[in-house]
Amino acid sequence: MKKVVMLLPFILLGCKPNASVVSNPVAESVNKPTEILYQVKESEVAATLKYLSSDELEGRESGTKGMEKAAAYLEQFFKTNNVKPYFSSYRDTISNFKGTAYNIVGFLEGNDPVLKKEFLLISAHYDHIGLAREGVNGDFINNGANDDASGTTAVAEMAKYFSGSKLNKRSILFVFFVGEEKGLLGSKHLAKKLKQQGFNLYSQFNIEMIGVPMKRDYLAYLTGFEKSNMGAKINEYTGKNSVGFLPKAAEYKLFYRSDNYSFYDVFNVPCQSVSTFDFENFEYYHHVSDEFKVMDTGHMTQFIQELLPAVTQMANSSCQEIHMN
Repeated sequence: MKKVVMLLPFILLGCKPNASVVSNPVAESVNKPTEILYQVKESEVAATLKYLSSDELEGRESGTKGMEKAAAYLEQFFKTNNVKPYFSSYRDTISNFKGTAYNIVGFLEGNDPVLKKEFLLISAHYDHIGLAREGVNGDFINNGANDDASGTTAVAEMAKYFSGSKLNKRSILFVFFVGEEKGLLGSKHLAKKLKQQGFNLYSQFNIEMIGVPMKRDYLAYLTGFEKSNMGAKINEYTGKNSVGFLPKAAEYKLFYRSDNYSFYDVFNVPCQSVSTFDFENFEYYHHVSDEFKVMDTGHMTQFIQELLPAVTQMANSSCQEIHMN
């Protein structure tokens, strides 16, 4: 009995197990960063970003032909990289939009017999605001390179990495949301749908506007930084000051303004967005000049590469190390 009492503090200090999945209840210390040999290729990052932000897609507004072309491209990306559809197809038609629009949802099953019952959700929104009423120098297309073709590209690269490496113990849902610019419609629809199906969500890592770097002592900021220990764990996993707190993010309540909030609201687990748009480094928010030519694909490649150890450990930790504060 004394031995049990002595061990109890260590158990309580371990990470929180999921109520429906019992895995090792004691946290494994991460003494050194997770090492990743995989190299993200800037040329492939640039190719995806360039197409998604091209004039051909006419700003990817939900319900338009441009959105349809973007969706087809992302479907093919999943197929090429052996990422399976989670539903009967990759297309999850949203129920809260007057037209026809759909999230694109891919799935990689975890390789651990217990942990695969938990899900990590990695996401970005692929829609944008379409055509402008008033053009600038004859340009009417809101290409949305930074917002959020950049985040979509990062999620695509992470899907490619996990599919090739097959390192994930947890299952991973890769989601390209539609309707974000219409009021988070795609994520609201999917969060409700998955909740009704008993979806076992561990955490969501949402990527929003990473096309240009910040001049700060950290690579990116995390919205809702104080709500969970995700930021601290990401930095532990990467061994760098990868994410930090941006006061402007709190001031403008960015936590509530991207697709992470829909899942936080429904599942009440750590669901947060990471971004490098800091209100000082990019002047073309919702502007026709948000184009491929002003994106820094070298920075984007660095961002994806630096965050790979974090998402890898999020998918593989033996218990739920990331939790609400």
